[in-house]
Amino acid sequence: MNYSDAIKFLYDLQLFGTKLGLENTHRIAALAGNPQEKLRFIHVAGTNGKGSVCAMLESIYRAAGLRVGLFTSPHLVAFGERIQVNRELINEADIIRLVEEMQLLLKQFPANEHPTFFEVITIMALCYFAEQKCDLVIWETGLGGRLDATNIVTPLASVITNIQYDHQHWLGDTLAKIASEKAGIIKSHVPVITAVNDKDAFRILFEVARRNDAPFWLITWTQTDYPPLRGLKIPLMGEHQRINAAVATYTARAIATQIPVSDETIRAGLSRVQWPGRLQLVERKAGQKLLLDGAHNVGSAEALRAALKIHLRIPKPTLVMGILSDKDTRPMCEILAPLADRILLVPVSSQRTAAPAELAAICRKSNPGSEIKELTSLKEAFVQTANDPFVVITGSLYLVGEAMELLELSSNKVSGERNLNEWHAAGVSSIKGGKHDPNIQT
Repeated sequence: MNYSDAIKFLYDLQLFGTKLGLENTHRIAALAGNPQEKLRFIHVAGTNGKGSVCAMLESIYRAAGLRVGLFTSPHLVAFGERIQVNRELINEADIIRLVEEMQLLLKQFPANEHPTFFEVITIMALCYFAEQKCDLVIWETGLGGRLDATNIVTPLASVITNIQYDHQHWLGDTLAKIASEKAGIIKSHVPVITAVNDKDAFRILFEVARRNDAPFWLITWTQTDYPPLRGLKIPLMGEHQRINAAVATYTARAIATQIPVSDETIRAGLSRVQWPGRLQLVERKAGQKLLLDGAHNVGSAEALRAALKIHLRIPKPTLVMGILSDKDTRPMCEILAPLADRILLVPVSSQRTAAPAELAAICRKSNPGSEIKELTSLKEAFVQTANDPFVVITGSLYLVGEAMELLELSSNKVSGERNLNEWHAAGVSSIKGGKHDPNIQT
Protein backbone atom coordinates (compact mmCIF):
# COMPACT_ATOMS: atom_id res chain seq x y z
CA MET A 1 0.00 0.00 0.00
CA ASN A 2 1.18 3.53 -0.77
CA TYR A 3 -0.13 6.80 0.62
CA SER A 4 -2.64 7.32 -2.18
CA ASP A 5 -4.03 3.83 -1.52
CA ALA A 6 -4.41 4.64 2.16
CA ILE A 7 -6.28 7.88 1.46
CA LYS A 8 -8.51 6.11 -1.07
CA PHE A 9 -9.36 3.47 1.53
CA LEU A 10 -10.34 6.17 4.03
CA TYR A 11 -12.34 7.97 1.35
CA ASP A 12 -14.21 4.78 0.46
CA LEU A 13 -15.33 4.47 4.10
CA GLN A 14 -17.75 7.29 3.33
CA LEU A 15 -19.94 4.65 1.69
CA PHE A 16 -20.87 3.51 5.19
CA GLY A 17 -22.25 6.93 6.10
CA THR A 18 -22.25 8.63 9.47
CA LYS A 19 -23.77 6.66 12.32
CA LEU A 20 -24.11 7.82 15.89
CA GLY A 21 -23.43 5.09 18.44
CA LEU A 22 -20.56 3.59 20.43
CA GLU A 23 -20.84 -0.15 19.84
CA ASN A 24 -18.58 -0.32 16.78
CA THR A 25 -16.02 2.05 18.27
CA HIS A 26 -15.80 -0.02 21.47
CA ARG A 27 -15.42 -3.16 19.39
CA ILE A 28 -12.62 -1.83 17.17
CA ALA A 29 -10.86 -0.41 20.21
CA ALA A 30 -11.00 -3.81 21.92
CA LEU A 31 -9.59 -5.51 18.81
CA ALA A 32 -6.79 -2.91 18.81
CA GLY A 33 -5.96 -3.62 22.46
CA ASN A 34 -7.94 -0.71 23.98
CA PRO A 35 -5.24 1.93 23.45
CA GLN A 36 -7.42 4.53 25.21
CA GLU A 37 -6.70 2.81 28.52
CA LYS A 38 -3.03 3.84 28.21
CA LEU A 39 -3.81 7.54 27.81
CA ARG A 40 -5.14 10.58 29.66
CA PHE A 41 -7.66 12.88 27.96
CA ILE A 42 -9.39 16.21 28.11
CA HIS A 43 -12.63 15.69 26.19
CA VAL A 44 -13.98 18.82 24.48
CA ALA A 45 -17.49 19.27 23.07
CA GLY A 46 -19.64 22.30 22.26
CA THR A 47 -21.25 24.04 19.32
CA ASN A 48 -18.65 26.73 18.70
CA GLY A 49 -15.15 27.30 19.99
CA LYS A 50 -14.26 23.71 20.76
CA GLY A 51 -11.44 23.67 18.19
CA SER A 52 -9.99 26.91 19.57
CA VAL A 53 -10.20 25.59 23.15
CA CYS A 54 -8.47 22.39 22.03
CA ALA A 55 -5.68 24.42 20.42
CA MET A 56 -5.32 26.51 23.58
CA LEU A 57 -5.19 23.49 25.88
CA GLU A 58 -2.64 21.82 23.62
CA SER A 59 -0.47 24.93 23.67
CA ILE A 60 -0.70 25.25 27.47
CA TYR A 61 0.34 21.68 28.16
CA ARG A 62 3.06 21.70 25.52
CA ALA A 63 4.43 24.83 27.22
CA ALA A 64 4.45 22.77 30.41
CA GLY A 65 6.79 20.29 28.74
CA LEU A 66 4.26 17.51 28.12
CA ARG A 67 3.99 15.38 25.02
CA VAL A 68 0.50 16.33 23.84
CA GLY A 69 -1.74 14.58 21.34
CA LEU A 70 -4.38 16.61 19.50
CA PHE A 71 -7.41 15.08 17.76
CA THR A 72 -9.71 17.50 15.92
CA SER A 73 -12.00 17.67 12.90
CA PRO A 74 -12.53 18.58 10.16
CA HIS A 75 -9.14 19.12 8.58
CA LEU A 76 -8.63 22.18 6.39
CA VAL A 77 -6.21 20.83 3.77
CA ALA A 78 -4.43 17.62 4.84
CA PHE A 79 -5.89 14.61 6.62
CA GLY A 80 -2.92 14.57 9.00
CA GLU A 81 -4.15 17.79 10.63
CA ARG A 82 -6.65 15.65 12.51
CA ILE A 83 -3.99 13.67 14.38
CA GLN A 84 -1.04 15.62 15.78
CA VAL A 85 1.58 15.22 18.49
CA ASN A 86 3.14 18.45 19.77
CA ARG A 87 1.56 20.08 16.71
CA GLU A 88 3.47 17.79 14.35
CA LEU A 89 1.08 16.14 11.90
CA ILE A 90 1.05 12.36 11.72
CA ASN A 91 3.28 11.42 8.79
CA GLU A 92 2.35 9.50 5.66
CA ALA A 93 4.20 6.34 6.67
CA ASP A 94 2.29 6.11 9.94
CA ILE A 95 -1.02 6.74 8.17
CA ILE A 96 -0.26 3.89 5.75
CA ARG A 97 0.72 1.54 8.58
CA LEU A 98 -2.34 2.35 10.70
CA VAL A 99 -4.69 1.98 7.73
CA GLU A 100 -3.23 -1.47 7.05
CA GLU A 101 -3.77 -2.38 10.72
CA MET A 102 -7.36 -1.14 10.59
CA GLN A 103 -8.04 -3.16 7.43
CA LEU A 104 -7.16 -6.35 9.28
CA LEU A 105 -9.48 -5.47 12.15
CA LEU A 106 -12.34 -4.47 9.87
CA LYS A 107 -12.41 -7.92 8.29
CA GLN A 108 -14.08 -9.10 11.49
CA PHE A 109 -17.17 -6.94 10.86
CA PRO A 110 -20.08 -8.07 8.67
CA ALA A 111 -20.91 -5.75 5.79
CA ASN A 112 -24.10 -4.45 7.41
CA GLU A 113 -22.19 -3.45 10.56
CA HIS A 114 -19.13 -1.96 8.90
CA PRO A 115 -17.56 0.92 10.89
CA THR A 116 -17.67 4.41 9.46
CA PHE A 117 -14.85 6.75 8.49
CA PHE A 118 -14.98 8.63 11.78
CA GLU A 119 -15.10 5.47 13.88
CA VAL A 120 -12.04 4.10 12.09
CA ILE A 121 -9.93 7.26 12.33
CA THR A 122 -10.87 7.64 16.00
CA ILE A 123 -9.21 4.29 16.72
CA MET A 124 -6.30 5.14 14.42
CA ALA A 125 -5.73 8.26 16.50
CA LEU A 126 -5.89 6.34 19.79
CA CYS A 127 -3.38 3.79 18.52
CA TYR A 128 -1.03 6.52 17.33
CA PHE A 129 -1.19 8.53 20.56
CA ALA A 130 -0.52 5.39 22.60
CA GLU A 131 2.45 4.48 20.40
CA GLN A 132 3.77 8.02 20.75
CA LYS A 133 3.46 7.74 24.54
CA CYS A 134 1.54 11.00 24.83
CA ASP A 135 1.29 12.40 28.35
CA LEU A 136 -2.09 13.93 27.55
CA VAL A 137 -4.52 13.93 24.62
CA ILE A 138 -6.76 16.87 23.78
CA TRP A 139 -9.77 15.03 22.38
CA GLU A 140 -12.42 16.88 20.36
CA THR A 141 -15.84 15.38 19.70
CA GLY A 142 -16.95 15.01 16.11
CA LEU A 143 -20.72 15.46 16.41
CA GLY A 144 -22.71 15.96 19.60
CA GLY A 145 -21.20 13.93 22.41
CA ARG A 146 -23.40 11.20 23.88
CA LEU A 147 -23.17 8.91 20.85
CA ASP A 148 -20.04 10.35 19.25
CA ALA A 149 -17.25 7.84 18.61
CA THR A 150 -14.87 9.85 20.82
CA ASN A 151 -17.07 9.12 23.85
CA ILE A 152 -15.43 5.79 24.67
CA VAL A 153 -12.86 7.50 26.90
CA THR A 154 -13.00 8.56 30.54
CA PRO A 155 -11.21 11.93 30.62
CA LEU A 156 -9.61 14.02 33.33
CA ALA A 157 -12.05 16.80 32.42
CA SER A 158 -15.16 17.19 30.28
CA VAL A 159 -15.36 20.56 28.52
CA ILE A 160 -18.55 21.85 26.87
CA THR A 161 -17.74 25.25 25.41
CA ASN A 162 -21.27 26.44 24.65
CA ILE A 163 -24.64 25.32 23.34
CA GLN A 164 -25.95 26.94 20.16
CA TYR A 165 -27.92 25.82 17.12
CA ASP A 166 -26.13 23.49 14.69
CA HIS A 167 -26.73 19.97 13.37
CA GLN A 168 -30.36 20.16 14.56
CA HIS A 169 -31.33 17.20 12.37
CA TRP A 170 -29.01 15.01 14.45
CA LEU A 171 -28.98 16.63 17.88
CA GLY A 172 -32.46 18.10 18.30
CA ASP A 173 -34.33 21.28 17.45
CA THR A 174 -34.04 23.06 20.81
CA LEU A 175 -31.03 24.13 22.84
CA ALA A 176 -32.21 21.85 25.64
CA LYS A 177 -32.15 18.81 23.33
CA ILE A 178 -28.75 19.77 21.94
CA ALA A 179 -27.45 20.22 25.50
CA SER A 180 -28.66 16.76 26.51
CA GLU A 181 -26.63 15.24 23.67
CA LYS A 182 -23.48 17.16 24.52
CA ALA A 183 -23.98 16.39 28.24
CA GLY A 184 -23.37 12.77 27.29
CA ILE A 185 -19.62 13.30 27.67
CA ILE A 186 -20.05 14.04 31.40
CA LYS A 187 -18.62 11.20 33.50
CA SER A 188 -18.84 10.28 37.17
CA HIS A 189 -16.61 12.47 39.38
CA VAL A 190 -14.96 14.06 36.33
CA PRO A 191 -14.99 17.90 36.47
CA VAL A 192 -17.16 19.72 33.93
CA ILE A 193 -16.08 23.12 32.57
CA THR A 194 -18.50 25.10 30.43
CA ALA A 195 -19.24 28.63 29.21
CA VAL A 196 -22.86 27.86 28.35
CA ASN A 197 -25.09 30.93 28.72
CA ASP A 198 -28.55 29.61 27.81
CA LYS A 199 -30.54 28.91 30.98
CA ASP A 200 -32.22 25.73 29.71
CA ALA A 201 -28.94 24.32 28.44
CA PHE A 202 -27.24 25.31 31.71
CA ARG A 203 -29.94 23.54 33.74
CA ILE A 204 -29.42 20.32 31.81
CA LEU A 205 -25.62 20.36 32.02
CA PHE A 206 -25.71 21.21 35.72
CA GLU A 207 -28.26 18.49 36.51
CA VAL A 208 -26.33 15.81 34.61
CA ALA A 209 -23.14 16.87 36.42
CA ARG A 210 -24.95 16.78 39.77
CA ARG A 211 -26.23 13.25 39.16
CA ASN A 212 -22.68 12.18 38.29
CA ASP A 213 -21.10 13.89 41.32
CA ALA A 214 -19.02 15.84 38.81
CA PRO A 215 -17.56 19.19 39.96
CA PHE A 216 -19.10 21.94 37.83
CA TRP A 217 -17.24 25.06 36.67
CA LEU A 218 -19.30 27.77 34.91
CA ILE A 219 -17.12 30.26 33.05
CA THR A 220 -18.42 33.79 32.46
CA TRP A 221 -16.95 36.98 31.07
CA THR A 222 -15.92 37.97 34.59
CA GLN A 223 -13.18 35.33 34.62
CA THR A 224 -11.65 36.70 31.43
CA ASP A 225 -10.23 39.62 33.44
CA TYR A 226 -8.80 37.58 36.29
CA PRO A 227 -5.16 36.45 36.45
CA PRO A 228 -3.59 34.84 34.51
CA LEU A 229 -5.69 36.30 31.67
CA ARG A 230 -5.60 39.91 32.80
CA GLY A 231 -3.66 41.98 30.26
CA LEU A 232 -2.82 38.93 28.14
CA LYS A 233 -2.82 39.37 24.36
CA ILE A 234 -4.10 36.25 22.63
CA PRO A 235 -2.94 35.72 19.01
CA LEU A 236 -6.41 34.57 17.90
CA MET A 237 -8.66 37.44 16.79
CA GLY A 238 -12.12 38.00 18.23
CA GLU A 239 -13.53 38.84 21.64
CA HIS A 240 -15.04 35.35 21.82
CA GLN A 241 -11.50 33.96 22.05
CA ARG A 242 -11.17 35.51 25.50
CA ILE A 243 -14.00 33.37 26.83
CA ASN A 244 -12.41 30.36 25.10
CA ALA A 245 -9.13 31.21 26.81
CA ALA A 246 -10.93 31.36 30.16
CA VAL A 247 -12.44 27.92 29.51
CA ALA A 248 -8.98 26.53 28.75
CA THR A 249 -7.48 28.25 31.81
CA TYR A 250 -10.05 26.94 34.25
CA THR A 251 -9.88 23.48 32.73
CA ALA A 252 -6.18 23.46 33.56
CA ARG A 253 -7.01 24.60 37.09
CA ALA A 254 -9.73 21.98 37.49
CA ILE A 255 -7.23 19.14 36.93
CA ALA A 256 -4.23 20.78 38.59
CA THR A 257 -3.98 18.00 41.18
CA GLN A 258 -3.36 15.51 38.36
CA ILE A 259 -1.32 17.73 36.02
CA PRO A 260 0.01 20.87 37.72
CA VAL A 261 0.60 23.95 35.58
CA SER A 262 1.55 27.42 36.77
CA ASP A 263 -0.12 30.68 35.78
CA GLU A 264 3.08 31.59 33.95
CA THR A 265 2.82 28.41 31.88
CA ILE A 266 -0.83 29.09 31.09
CA ARG A 267 0.07 32.60 29.90
CA ALA A 268 2.98 31.27 27.85
CA GLY A 269 0.79 28.66 26.16
CA LEU A 270 -2.06 31.04 25.39
CA SER A 271 0.28 33.72 24.06
CA ARG A 272 1.61 31.29 21.44
CA VAL A 273 -1.56 29.47 20.39
CA GLN A 274 -2.24 28.95 16.68
CA TRP A 275 -5.50 27.84 15.06
CA PRO A 276 -5.67 28.48 11.28
CA GLY A 277 -8.83 29.32 9.39
CA ARG A 278 -10.56 31.08 12.27
CA LEU A 279 -10.44 34.85 11.76
CA GLN A 280 -7.05 34.37 10.12
CA LEU A 281 -5.77 37.57 8.55
CA VAL A 282 -3.59 37.10 5.47
CA GLU A 283 -1.76 39.88 3.64
CA ARG A 284 -0.77 39.20 0.04
CA LYS A 285 2.27 40.62 -1.71
CA ALA A 286 0.31 43.32 -3.50
CA GLY A 287 -1.05 44.55 -0.17
CA GLN A 288 -4.47 42.93 -0.41
CA LYS A 289 -5.80 41.62 2.91
CA LEU A 290 -7.86 38.46 3.21
CA LEU A 291 -9.75 37.36 6.30
CA LEU A 292 -10.38 33.62 6.36
CA ASP A 293 -13.04 32.49 8.81
CA GLY A 294 -14.83 29.16 8.89
CA ALA A 295 -18.04 30.59 10.38
CA HIS A 296 -20.63 27.92 9.56
CA ASN A 297 -23.56 28.56 11.89
CA VAL A 298 -25.45 31.48 13.38
CA GLY A 299 -23.28 31.80 16.48
CA SER A 300 -20.01 31.87 14.56
CA ALA A 301 -21.46 34.29 11.98
CA GLU A 302 -22.31 36.66 14.84
CA ALA A 303 -18.75 36.31 16.15
CA LEU A 304 -17.38 37.21 12.70
CA ARG A 305 -19.64 40.27 12.51
CA ALA A 306 -18.47 41.41 15.96
CA ALA A 307 -14.81 40.91 15.02
CA LEU A 308 -15.16 42.99 11.86
CA LYS A 309 -16.74 45.84 13.81
CA ILE A 310 -14.50 45.75 16.89
CA HIS A 311 -11.08 44.65 15.69
CA LEU A 312 -10.75 45.66 12.06
CA ARG A 313 -12.94 48.77 11.80
CA ILE A 314 -12.56 48.95 8.06
CA PRO A 315 -14.85 50.20 5.29
CA LYS A 316 -17.17 47.50 4.09
CA PRO A 317 -15.17 44.58 2.67
CA THR A 318 -15.88 42.30 -0.25
CA LEU A 319 -17.61 39.18 1.03
CA VAL A 320 -16.97 35.80 -0.60
CA MET A 321 -19.34 33.26 0.88
CA GLY A 322 -20.29 29.62 0.44
CA ILE A 323 -22.44 27.63 2.86
CA LEU A 324 -23.51 24.01 3.15
CA SER A 325 -27.19 23.37 2.52
CA ASP A 326 -27.74 21.64 5.88
CA LYS A 327 -26.74 24.81 7.76
CA ASP A 328 -28.95 27.75 8.75
CA THR A 329 -28.35 29.57 5.48
CA ARG A 330 -31.02 32.27 5.87
CA PRO A 331 -30.00 33.70 9.26
CA MET A 332 -26.32 33.40 8.35
CA CYS A 333 -26.85 35.45 5.17
CA GLU A 334 -28.98 37.95 7.10
CA ILE A 335 -26.13 38.45 9.58
CA LEU A 336 -23.27 38.64 7.09
CA ALA A 337 -24.70 40.25 3.93
CA PRO A 338 -25.20 43.74 5.46
CA LEU A 339 -21.46 43.87 6.26
CA ALA A 340 -20.40 44.17 2.61
CA ASP A 341 -20.92 46.39 -0.42
CA ARG A 342 -19.93 43.57 -2.76
CA ILE A 343 -20.93 39.93 -2.25
CA LEU A 344 -19.74 36.96 -4.30
CA LEU A 345 -21.57 33.69 -3.68
CA VAL A 346 -19.72 30.47 -4.51
CA PRO A 347 -20.37 26.75 -4.15
CA VAL A 348 -18.56 24.83 -1.42
CA SER A 349 -16.59 21.86 -2.68
CA SER A 350 -19.09 19.40 -1.22
CA GLN A 351 -22.13 17.44 -2.35
CA ARG A 352 -23.98 19.27 0.42
CA THR A 353 -23.31 22.77 -0.90
CA ALA A 354 -26.06 25.34 -1.00
CA ALA A 355 -26.61 26.76 -4.50
CA PRO A 356 -25.14 30.27 -4.93
CA ALA A 357 -28.49 31.36 -6.41
CA GLU A 358 -30.25 30.38 -3.18
CA LEU A 359 -27.79 32.40 -1.09
CA ALA A 360 -27.96 35.33 -3.52
CA ALA A 361 -31.73 35.61 -3.13
CA ILE A 362 -31.40 35.91 0.65
CA CYS A 363 -28.50 38.36 0.42
CA ARG A 364 -30.42 40.62 -1.96
CA LYS A 365 -33.23 40.92 0.57
CA SER A 366 -30.80 41.47 3.43
CA ASN A 367 -28.64 44.04 1.60
CA PRO A 368 -30.52 45.35 -1.46
CA GLY A 369 -27.97 48.10 -2.15
CA SER A 370 -24.98 45.79 -2.58
CA GLU A 371 -23.48 44.28 -5.72
CA ILE A 372 -24.22 40.55 -5.64
CA LYS A 373 -22.85 37.92 -8.02
CA GLU A 374 -23.27 34.17 -8.31
CA LEU A 375 -20.03 32.43 -9.32
CA THR A 376 -19.14 28.90 -10.26
CA SER A 377 -16.06 28.49 -8.05
CA LEU A 378 -13.87 30.00 -5.38
CA LYS A 379 -11.09 30.22 -7.94
CA GLU A 380 -13.28 32.51 -10.04
CA ALA A 381 -13.92 34.65 -6.95
CA PHE A 382 -10.17 35.09 -6.46
CA VAL A 383 -9.87 36.37 -10.03
CA GLN A 384 -12.76 38.82 -9.60
CA THR A 385 -11.48 40.15 -6.26
CA ALA A 386 -7.83 40.52 -7.28
CA ASN A 387 -7.97 44.32 -6.97
CA ASP A 388 -10.22 44.52 -3.92
CA PRO A 389 -8.31 45.81 -0.87
CA PHE A 390 -10.05 43.67 1.77
CA VAL A 391 -11.83 40.35 1.19
CA VAL A 392 -13.61 38.14 3.73
CA ILE A 393 -13.93 34.46 2.82
CA THR A 394 -16.42 32.64 5.02
CA GLY A 395 -19.45 30.39 5.42
CA SER A 396 -17.75 27.01 5.80
CA LEU A 397 -14.52 25.49 7.07
CA TYR A 398 -14.52 23.47 3.84
CA LEU A 399 -14.46 26.70 1.84
CA VAL A 400 -11.67 28.12 4.01
CA GLY A 401 -9.67 24.94 3.48
CA GLU A 402 -10.05 25.34 -0.28
CA ALA A 403 -8.92 28.97 0.01
CA MET A 404 -5.83 27.93 1.99
CA GLU A 405 -4.98 25.38 -0.67
CA LEU A 406 -5.42 27.89 -3.51
CA LEU A 407 -3.36 30.48 -1.61
CA GLU A 408 -0.69 27.86 -0.80
CA LEU A 409 -0.94 28.73 2.90
CA SER A 410 -0.59 25.14 4.01
CA SER A 411 2.84 23.55 4.33
CA ASN A 412 1.25 20.27 3.31
CA LYS A 413 1.61 19.89 -0.43
CA VAL A 414 -1.37 17.62 -0.90
CA SER A 415 -4.46 17.69 -3.07
CA GLY A 416 -7.77 15.91 -2.88
CA GLU A 417 -7.68 15.24 0.86
CA ARG A 418 -10.30 17.89 1.62
CA ASN A 419 -12.84 15.45 0.14
CA LEU A 420 -12.30 13.24 3.17
CA ASN A 421 -14.37 15.75 5.13
CA GLU A 422 -17.47 14.72 3.21
CA TRP A 423 -20.01 12.76 5.24
CA HIS A 424 -23.49 11.42 4.69
CA ALA A 425 -26.35 10.33 6.93
CA ALA A 426 -26.58 6.91 5.31
CA GLY A 427 -27.78 4.29 7.76
CA VAL A 428 -28.41 6.64 10.66
CA SER A 429 -32.06 5.66 11.02
CA SER A 430 -31.04 2.08 11.71
CA ILE A 431 -28.85 3.05 14.65
CA LYS A 432 -30.77 2.98 17.90
CA GLY A 433 -30.44 6.35 19.57
CA GLY A 434 -28.72 7.84 16.53
CA LYS A 435 -30.96 10.87 16.61
CA HIS A 436 -31.91 12.79 19.70
CA ASP A 437 -33.75 10.48 22.07
CA PRO A 438 -36.75 12.35 23.53
CA ASN A 439 -36.82 9.92 26.45
CA ILE A 440 -33.37 10.86 27.74
CA GLN A 441 -33.60 11.96 31.34
CA THR A 442 -32.43 15.54 31.86
